[in-house]
This record gives sequence, C-alpha cells and structure tokens, in this order.
Amino acid sequence: MSARSVNKVILIGNLTRDPELRYTPQGTPVASFGLATNREWVAEGVKKEAADFHNIVAWNKLGELCSQLLSKGSKIYVEGRLQTRDWMDNQGAKRYKTEVVIDEMIVLSSKKSTTPEEEVAEVTEEVKEDETEINLDDVLSEDFDTDSDDDKTE
Repeated sequence: MSARSVNKVILIGNLTRDPELRYTPQGTPVASFGLATNREWVAEGVKKEAADFHNIVAWNKLGELCSQLLSKGSKIYVEGRLQTRDWMDNQGAKRYKTEVVIDEMIVLSSKKSTTPEEEVAEVTEEVKEDETEINLDDVLSEDFDTDSDDDKTE
C-alpha cells in the first residue's frame, strides 16, 4: 500500500506586480505574478515584521481571470500546490524555481476597479482543465442584477 501525501498551499497576500499572461505553443493561457505575505511576531518584547515572496502560476481560464481582475497591490486569497521546476542556465548550471500553482483564487480587494461591475468584493473561481469557458459578463450581471427595474428611468 502506498503512503499518502499532501501538497496544499493556502496564502493571503498582495500582488507584487501585475500578472503576466502568456500562451503555450498549444494556445493554453498561463498567468504568473508575485505575491507577498507578511508576518509579525514579538521577540524579547520587540515587535518584528518580515515579508515572504511567492511565485504564483495560474493556468487556463483562471490565468485569464487573474490577468483581467488583478493588478499590483491587489489583496487575494489563493489555494494550490507547490511545484519545483529545474533547468540548465546558459552557463550550464542547474537552476531551480519553486512556484505555487493555484486552482482557486478569491479577490479580496482590487486596484483595477473602475466600473460597478468590476468592484467585486469577492470573486471565487475554481477552474479545472475540463470545465467549459465562463463568460465573466454573465456572472457579473447575475451578481449585480444590472437590468433591474430600479436602475431604469422612464
């Protein structure tokens, strides 16, 4: 019987840069961005602070949504898994990069908000590779009921 293991990451933090959206040669969208998390503690009666920086990767529709909804400074919640990649650099040295590959993201605040539809306090999006495409306009119009009778003038 094989031993079970867990690879689960949960972070709440602020983007250190705008998401960069790229596409693989097969056309699959992938977004990457940095996330900073802060921590505080008291040592010998003195309050101390530190920040940790994480490389975040989002694939498929979630990557496209991150690119559209997030910007530097946005506060978000993410869930995913750790993944370490390795490659040989130009000098022949083996390099490593550990990333958090996310499968869930909640926007806690957004610096890009310019319209009422974009001023979303929370957006939860769990995207799996086999799910169909989600139309963001349909989701927002349902949440905000943009065609309600209260908004219409006669």
